[in-house]
Amino acid sequence: MRGSIAMHMSDGLLDVPASLLFGAVAVAGVAVAVVFARRDLDDRTAPMAGLVAAFVFATQMLNFPVLPGVSGHLLGGALAAILVGPWAGALCVSIVLVLQALLFADGGLTALGANITNMALLGTAAGYLIAVALRPFAVRSRAGLVTVAFTAAFVNTVVAALGFVGEYAIGGHGSVPLGGVAAAMVGVHCLIGIGEGVLTALTVGAVASARPDLVYLLRGGRETRPRSPIGARRQEGAA
Repeated sequence: MRGSIAMHMSDGLLDVPASLLFGAVAVAGVAVAVVFARRDLDDRTAPMAGLVAAFVFATQMLNFPVLPGVSGHLLGGALAAILVGPWAGALCVSIVLVLQALLFADGGLTALGANITNMALLGTAAGYLIAVALRPFAVRSRAGLVTVAFTAAFVNTVVAALGFVGEYAIGGHGSVPLGGVAAAMVGVHCLIGIGEGVLTALTVGAVASARPDLVYLLRGGRETRPRSPIGARRQEGAA
């Protein structure tokens, strides 16, 4: 979020031990994601992961207002996880965060590990777990799918904000008390989560309408043929 509160941590917000700790967590998490993403991606789905990363990168540059002087942007963890799986999704968001830090100074380099931890790892995992838990509703209809996508994205945003608060509690250098940080981050990101949910629902719904076989959640993980009524109806119409 850009404005009076920021999801991206800047240089100096965390002390050195905390920066090193979350840098190590980020490296370990990304390494695990690389190993498992190879299982989920093939010649057909790998290009989709690239498109998802590019889409998240582009949409993170676009802000939507949530309060006077405060704006938010898409985090993309739940969106990426629903479309390409949790492991590839975490990699997509991590790549976006690295590029933003290097090219646009959006988030400090010393805080990159913390930003990857709360947005690419925690947020993506939370969004995916919610989507999987609600998958029986997602495969029933388009309305079910977009509702699940909205819910997963909302949770993704709030959990990422809580991750920020946790990191600040461990090694924060700011002058704002922890209670104030927590109230501001969670409160504002509940509003941002609504915008995140709408964008995620619209995007997932559009992809599912055109190519349900490319939606990881609808495939039930590694299965390649759509098992949902959404995919079945589209195949019947093409026959």
